[in-house]
Order: sequence, then structure tokens, then C-alpha cells
Amino acid sequence: MKILYLAHDLDDAAIWRRVTMLEAGGADVAVAGFRRATGALPRDALVLGRTRNGQMVARALSVARLLPLIRGKLRAQELDCVDLVVARNLEMLLVGRAAVRGPSPRPALAYELLDIHRMMLGPGRVARSLRALEARLLGSCAALLISSPGFLKNYLAPYGQPSPQLMILENKVVTLTGVPSRPARLLPKEPGRITIGWFGILRCRWSLETLDAMTRATPGRYRIVLRGKPALDVLPDFHDRVSQNPDLEFHGPYCWPDDLPEIYGSCDLAWLIDRFDAGSNSDWLLPNRLYEGGLFNAVPIALAQVEVGRKLAALNCGILVPNPGQDAVIDRLGALDAESILAERSKMAALPAALWCAGKEDCTSLVEAFRTISRRPKPSPAATGRGYI
Repeated sequence: MKILYLAHDLDDAAIWRRVTMLEAGGADVAVAGFRRATGALPRDALVLGRTRNGQMVARALSVARLLPLIRGKLRAQELDCVDLVVARNLEMLLVGRAAVRGPSPRPALAYELLDIHRMMLGPGRVARSLRALEARLLGSCAALLISSPGFLKNYLAPYGQPSPQLMILENKVVTLTGVPSRPARLLPKEPGRITIGWFGILRCRWSLETLDAMTRATPGRYRIVLRGKPALDVLPDFHDRVSQNPDLEFHGPYCWPDDLPEIYGSCDLAWLIDRFDAGSNSDWLLPNRLYEGGLFNAVPIALAQVEVGRKLAALNCGILVPNPGQDAVIDRLGALDAESILAERSKMAALPAALWCAGKEDCTSLVEAFRTISRRPKPSPAATGRGYI
């Protein structure tokens, strides 16, 4: 099966994780998309242009300029004869629909909706126009992929967006060589101290301020380890704040997935709270941190009333904070001791690894689902079938 994967940002590691999953499932995958950085890509891809974070108008113009050219660009690279086009996010769905209109037989089109931009929400004219565009494009799709049921409950259903064959594809860690060894340690890493890891794209000001305030309120009780990429456009004071607090440590970026056992295995708890898009995307998603930490027994800290909190409650695990207030965090974590951490880490260790990781069988199931979709003569916008992978 031949798949063309259209990416909004070829420099996003998540793009290549999905490509790895598709190839492990037996698909022949070509990749095309926009870039936002200048370093070497993990492998060959057709670069369609350059964009920048957050500049929605400029990104829209880049897409508009590309639309009349996309079929020729794909044909020149012999990428126009595929079975399925997967478009990641709305801007690439526009490109995807333009790409599938030319070839015969026509490839199927799948839309990967992995976050909801705040511009899509609310009653305003811009939001209504964007949702109308998305709904129209969904009518051309054979499948819609989301990573969390929260997107269905809080966005697709309330706004009446069409949902062709709906597939929930969680952000599990892809493990093609078997389940990695999970830590045997259950007690806190340091006696008398709690180690909390906050890893990934660090862009939540509320989290940074809360962790700073909590550690200053109880010096020495917590060790906060930060790894990944701080979003300095959102947190320009990140490095200053960390350097001024001895209980906050930033150890730079890490290599995914090679460093996951080390960084999650060296902490007791994993910080999952994200208020960057509070009330919308941040409350609806199931983040990578959930699966990465769960695989290595790091007890997740989450807000009780958001999607990830509800999932943890259903699994009877995790440290759930009742409301997004600094005092609530300080009080909830302040109640922890070595015995309670032992109990929580024991719960994590008892959960099956399959909750957190996707193996080769999962990859094969995904590609087989795509193969079935690609054989259908026409998409059915009225379809409501759902599947979990």
C-alpha cells in the first residue's frame, strides 16, 4: 500500500513517529510538507515551503500559493500515484484535497486532527468560517483520525462537524522490538525528596509558575527536572526563573525514544498538567507524556476535570488535582509521602504495558484499516463508524 503523508511541520518529531508506525505496518510511505527549522531531516521528504510557529496568516498564504502547484510538484517526484493521502491538520487537508483531485483512480483522503487551534472555537466569524471550511473538506475524507475522545466530545459533536470513519489513534510510544524493560524501583528515588519530571515542549506558564511557587514554599522537598524544548516565545523568562531556584533543574533536549527510559525512570512523578490552551485543546487531549511516563512507571500528575484526569480516574491511578489553583497543587502534592508514592508507583507497575505502547501488531492493524478505507469507491460524510487503535 502506498501512502502520501502531508505534514504541516516536517521538523516535528511526531511526524516521523507516525511515518515509522505506518512503515512498520507494511506501508510504502512518502512524506511531503512544510518546514519550520533548518537542520537535517531524519529522511528524504518533499519540502513544499517554509512557515513559522504561530504565524497563521503567513501559513495560510503559503498554503494558498501551493494549491495550484501541488499536483505538478507531486507528479514531478512520482508521488501522485498513491492509495491514500493522510493530511495532518487543517492546512494540510486543503493541500490533500487538491492533491487527490487529479489522479485516476482517485486516492482516498484521511484527515489527522491532533489538536484544535483556538481560532477554530467560539461563535466569531473567523471561527465559523474555519469550521465551515473544515466541514466541507471533511466531506471529501474517507477517514478522520483523532488522538483523544475529548476532541469528539468537546469539538466535533458540539459543533456538528461531519465525522466519516472515525478512528482514535492514541499517542502511544511505538515499540517495534518489544516492550522495553520497566523500572523495578517503586520507592522515591531520593529518600525524603520527591522528584517530578516535566518533559517535552515546555510552554505552559501556569505550570512553570506553579512549580516555582511550590518549591519555594517548601525548599528541598521537591526536585523538579525539566527536559525538552522551552518555548521561549511564550516563556522568555524560563532560563532566568530556573537559574534562580535551586530546586528547578533544566537539562536540555533529549533524544526520543532513546532517552525515555532514563528521563522517566529517574523521576517519581510526571507532570502532565498543561494550561497553555486551558478550556480547550489542553483540556481535551491525551498527551504524549501520559504514555511515555506510564510505560516507565512515572506516576502522572493531572487535573481531575480534564480528559487525561478522567482517563486516569478510570484506570484508578495517578495524582489528581481537584482544580487548577496553585494552592490545590501544593496541598495535593504536600500530602504525599514515601508510603503513598510506593502505593502509586505499584499501581503503575501493575498496569499492562499495552496501555502505553503500540507494537508491530498495532502498526499492522492501522495500515490494514487504511487499506480497507482506500478500497472504498467514495467517502461517506454521513458515516459514523468508529474504531480504536
